[in-house]
Amino acid sequence: MSAPVIVWFRQDLRLSDNPALHAAAATGAPVFPVFVLDDDAAGDWKPGSASRWWLRKSLASLDQSLGGTLRLLYGEAGRIIPELAIETGAQAVFWNRCVEPWRVERDADIKSTLLARDIEVHTSNGSYVYDPAEIRKQDGTPYRVFTPFYRKGCLENGPEPRAPLPAPIDLQLDRDLDEAHRQSDSALTAYSWFDGGTREWEPGEAGAQRTLERFIERGLDDYAEGRDRPDRENVSYLSPHLHFGELSPHQARTAVLEQRGRVPDDSIDKFLAELGWRDFSAHLLLQAPDLPERNLQKKFDRFPWLADKDVCKAWETGNTGYPIVDAGMRELWRTGYMHNRVRMIAASFLVKNLLQDWRHGERWFWNSLLDADLANNAASWQWVAGCGADAAPYFRIFNPVTQGKKFDPAGDYVRRHVPEIANLPDKFVHCPWEAPDDALREAGVELGKTYPAPIVNLAKSRQRALDAYATLS
Repeated sequence: MSAPVIVWFRQDLRLSDNPALHAAAATGAPVFPVFVLDDDAAGDWKPGSASRWWLRKSLASLDQSLGGTLRLLYGEAGRIIPELAIETGAQAVFWNRCVEPWRVERDADIKSTLLARDIEVHTSNGSYVYDPAEIRKQDGTPYRVFTPFYRKGCLENGPEPRAPLPAPIDLQLDRDLDEAHRQSDSALTAYSWFDGGTREWEPGEAGAQRTLERFIERGLDDYAEGRDRPDRENVSYLSPHLHFGELSPHQARTAVLEQRGRVPDDSIDKFLAELGWRDFSAHLLLQAPDLPERNLQKKFDRFPWLADKDVCKAWETGNTGYPIVDAGMRELWRTGYMHNRVRMIAASFLVKNLLQDWRHGERWFWNSLLDADLANNAASWQWVAGCGADAAPYFRIFNPVTQGKKFDPAGDYVRRHVPEIANLPDKFVHCPWEAPDDALREAGVELGKTYPAPIVNLAKSRQRALDAYATLS
């Protein structure tokens, strides 16, 4: 038999439209599939508990698709991959590139080590529509604002996105499975609080395809406007599948574009722009590897954040007294997911109304989100805080009451996640403190006991935030 080739799976846990796997299969050599959980290299940004729950199930699904041949290893990939290549006599190693800083640096070292031993290395872009490392302005500098990045850098001057690749038909898998190359998945056990929550998630490539089909059938038509409504089912729920690579953005893009003529163009274009935001966040992280920890705008290094453990705890547990914020935080805790509009409201409330450092919220989301993605999470939190690229203006402070009334007008979303106020009339479900005493009694609500009174005054906390931002000018 010819020498095998190694396919190093990472954030591409699928067989179809997997450029690394496709290229490896084209060699005709036996394919040796491996996944390495490298918590040491990731350090503080190793997968959180919700992500570990998903990853464990996704790897099991991938292993099944590979006929039980996936090697699941733990430790330093910088040591494991070269040693594995030498031990198996591999002629080449294939992988799809990632943008996390520790992976970029580590992977460069691995490539150098392999090449020095005459082992070929082939890397591909398998995670983004447009390669975030290649999109540049005409002067060669990176973009810092989304709209020109997407419109000019990608749509006008970027390469035409490729068609999705089929899953290899005649994939020769190396089935000589030494137990030394198959370790227990106990390191992927989630913390006891999280079991997938109340939503029926389906990790894995098949589940990703079904989720995409459901979205196209039920949610795409009104996506342009409906995506902002947490009381509706117009969001795609694809973000965990995209993060773990069970579905490629090219597959999502192609499937949605095929609906032209049936679905309004504004909904299709809006969904494609959301894929563009993934590319832009990765583009930012590649240019600023400290994005998850340092303000992109350095003037924010002197911002007067408060450090209040009590208000942070109230926010984390969904007990701020502001129903739309509390509903979002409870949805996150129970399901590992939060609606995107509500993410912005909850984040703005923490950073601006409570004046807590954005990095606290970023860490909480990292541990709690199934779709926790370093680039997306860091860029989004910096956007809300106003310290990032293409950031929200400092004076944009989401009012949780008006936002709730606008995007959850009947209170259906709030009632689902904050049942203790479910019997309040629609008029007061987003502002229980404004309800008259008889309405509160009839609904079984006692502020401060059965449901918290507001943790801060909106008008005063807004002004406090504006005053804090003024210190930076």
